[in-house]
Amino acid sequence: MRHIVLVGLPGSGKSRIGSDAAELLRATVTDIDALLVRRMGMPVHQIFGEFGEPHFRGLEREAVAAAMAAPPGIVVPGGGWAAQPGAIESVRPGAFLIYVKVPPAVAANRLAGADPRPLLAGPNPLDRMRALLAEREPFYLKADAEVVNDRAGPEVAAQAVAAMVRQYAGW
Repeated sequence: MRHIVLVGLPGSGKSRIGSDAAELLRATVTDIDALLVRRMGMPVHQIFGEFGEPHFRGLEREAVAAAMAAPPGIVVPGGGWAAQPGAIESVRPGAFLIYVKVPPAVAANRLAGADPRPLLAGPNPLDRMRALLAEREPFYLKADAEVVNDRAGPEVAAQAVAAMVRQYAGW
């Protein structure tokens, strides 16, 4: 059995899909952003604002490493984790990575009205989301598999994740 690591844009539905897939697989799920919010006692945008992105990425890297040291489960890092140098390679030996793919417009729409995302700040979140996709997708494409989460909804994507995990990750 290998860990399952979900990667993709902010707003792709990684957290919801991870939670739903964990329920289907009777597995644990570690949502890295939620874990850091609890640990730091402040939202992600405030962690970025007070400590800077490099500090946040260091906390994120440590939290993913700790999750990978635990028994196999589902690990859901933030959208930028996969694009950090060496991140994917650090989990590759013990993980099955799944890219949760979503069009930038869908991701931006899902995040409208949510807690502010520091890397999406600016007058046009859709343009910023497109830029994030262009920058990060080469890393997301290093995943072992891909699931699309746009029209069918997170329940269908979670079922697809569970099926892949059973077939390819030893569950």
